[in-house]
Amino acid sequence: MFFWDPTYFLVIIGLLISMAASGYVNRTFRKFDEVQSRRNVSGTEAAQFILQQSGIHDVDVQKISGDLTDNYNGQTKILSLSDATADSTSVAAIGVAAHECGHAVQDQTNYWPMRLRTAIVPLANIGSTISFPMILIGVLLSWNHTLITLGIFAFSLALLFQLVTLPVEFNASRRAISILAAGGILSADEVPMVRQVLTAAALTYVAAALSTFLQLLRLIILFGGNRDDN
Repeated sequence: MFFWDPTYFLVIIGLLISMAASGYVNRTFRKFDEVQSRRNVSGTEAAQFILQQSGIHDVDVQKISGDLTDNYNGQTKILSLSDATADSTSVAAIGVAAHECGHAVQDQTNYWPMRLRTAIVPLANIGSTISFPMILIGVLLSWNHTLITLGIFAFSLALLFQLVTLPVEFNASRRAISILAAGGILSADEVPMVRQVLTAAALTYVAAALSTFLQLLRLIILFGGNRDDN
């Protein structure tokens, strides 16, 4: 059972979904990364403009290494843009920068799903760390159902985090598109291009949630039922 069982197909399906989503977002970003914005605004300039227009003056914009490693840290109030975004004047780069600004706006307005996600992070990290050891120990201790159940519950916290993340990311993208359309950073025909980039990026979070759900389903199938002790 520990080397092969039919439920491994659930893991394989999850991996394929994640790989497909990752490949799609990369292809979409590369496609529109070749489309230069008509106003020749860089990702950094777009982010600074959006923050200023949104009345956010306590967030610093910095450049970090990597490819699509863009993120917003609400604790340090730092919006980090990757090499592929910070200096680029492409439509894709501006869209990614605007998305991260969307998170900054969520932070400023106390958007409750974002607060909930932040609160869940420690529990999700602990759950992901202890879930498999607890299940393994439960199996070794003659199928101790209490430990196994607690391990499955701990892993389910990771799925909870993924589900709470979905509205946060979709909302940040909607805010980004609205800001770009109203702020005049992009022309009317460039906004749909940004929408495609951000939709592709959002699909990676959907894929992550589906993958985690399939892993949880596998654990329930393997360990959630009653087992004979002999």
